[in-house]
Amino acid sequence: MEGTSIRLNDNFISLTDMCKHFPRGTNLLSDWLRNRNTLEYIKTWEQLNNPDFKTSEFAGFENQAGLNTFHVYAGDLVETCSVRCLQVSKGRYGGTYAVLEVAFHFAMWLSPKFHLLVVGQYLQLLEEKYGSEAIQWKVRRELSKVNYHIHTDAVKQAMPPRLGIMEQGFRYANEADLLNLALFGTIAAQWRLENPALPGNIRDHATTEQLLILANLENLNAEYLKNGLDSSERLRILNERAIEQMDLLLRYDAGKKIQQVESNDLKK
Repeated sequence: MEGTSIRLNDNFISLTDMCKHFPRGTNLLSDWLRNRNTLEYIKTWEQLNNPDFKTSEFAGFENQAGLNTFHVYAGDLVETCSVRCLQVSKGRYGGTYAVLEVAFHFAMWLSPKFHLLVVGQYLQLLEEKYGSEAIQWKVRRELSKVNYHIHTDAVKQAMPPRLGIMEQGFRYANEADLLNLALFGTIAAQWRLENPALPGNIRDHATTEQLLILANLENLNAEYLKNGLDSSERLRILNERAIEQMDLLLRYDAGKKIQQVESNDLKK
């Protein structure tokens, strides 16, 4: 997986290239697209970003998800539903491309480790081109935008019936603090008491690595909520995932620094 060359086309990333070093190759694209969670993710992105998205036509694909006979390709969604998060080009250098959020979703579906490597390479590219400030902006805007929407929808689905607005708001706060505990080891109110001079909230002062992991935890928590796991079990699992992912990111970053030092030594 490491060393995989992935093409960029403006703001689109090649999904075809991501499949190269996995069994079944580009057949994985159809497997991913026929997944109900994938279709839900794509629909959410389109509803947030594409005023021309054809919701009723897309519902036809969603209704078939889960059937053994159901198969769908990126070109079908583009042509039938005016989907904009995917692009399909033909020719020698063609393939299927996706916008950043959807490409990262596919990478996560392929492998959590591969996802982190892809995101790490992308952030490094951003830093080289625009500087470290661009990374913070890009992570906040691109990685968290759709993930938060899906996460809050999952919280809503997991709520008991007949809750009032205030109770719902309190439940959302609890879910946000569950993620804060899993990743930061504290809740928002406690952080505010310990940092009265700092503006914003705990997430405004997170590192790039923490923001990246937070986006992943939001997705994972949404799935755990749908599966009916209670808060204590979700907190335990999410904390384990946060530790694993941070360890992988730090080891990846250390490896890149070692390579850079060795490269500089060779040039001397």
